[in-house]
Amino acid sequence: MGDLVTARLVLHPMTVSEAEQVVAGESHSGARWAPGYPTDGDVSAARRFLGTCANTGDPQPFGSYEIRRREDGRAIGGLGFHGPADENGSVTIGYGLIPSARGKGYASEALRGLLLFARARGVICVKGDADHDNIASQHVMLAAGMRPAGQDERVRYFEIAWTGTTPNTDPRS
Repeated sequence: MGDLVTARLVLHPMTVSEAEQVVAGESHSGARWAPGYPTDGDVSAARRFLGTCANTGDPQPFGSYEIRRREDGRAIGGLGFHGPADENGSVTIGYGLIPSARGKGYASEALRGLLLFARARGVICVKGDADHDNIASQHVMLAAGMRPAGQDERVRYFEIAWTGTTPNTDPRS
């Protein structure tokens, strides 16, 4: 599977080898990481991805993606699916950026690209959540077109659902 390209980013589908490097915190094979990458969230996502690969096989295209800046190719975070679509056509997503990359619209841009990708593959609902005090993440989901879908004592839930025809699938649009 190839990279997903947005205006400023490349969403690179992680391989087992790349995920192992993230977990080990050691970049090999020419990988270029921005200072601060990987974060604890990236390591956790890479572990989940590796567990899925070991238990049920590579989940791509519904796996983990490394977020890289197009301008320099450096990894600045990650995003991805928590697994393939369920019986209702729904997936759950997660994402995160290194601190120095936050506040520049990268997370919203990456999430919009992933949402278009999911919709083009027949997903009808994408869900996500953010802690109550994580206002920035809530803004990311809203900026990407997701809407509030409830809350509990710990998190606010967001989702986007589609019906009808598939949109333009070019995330640069």
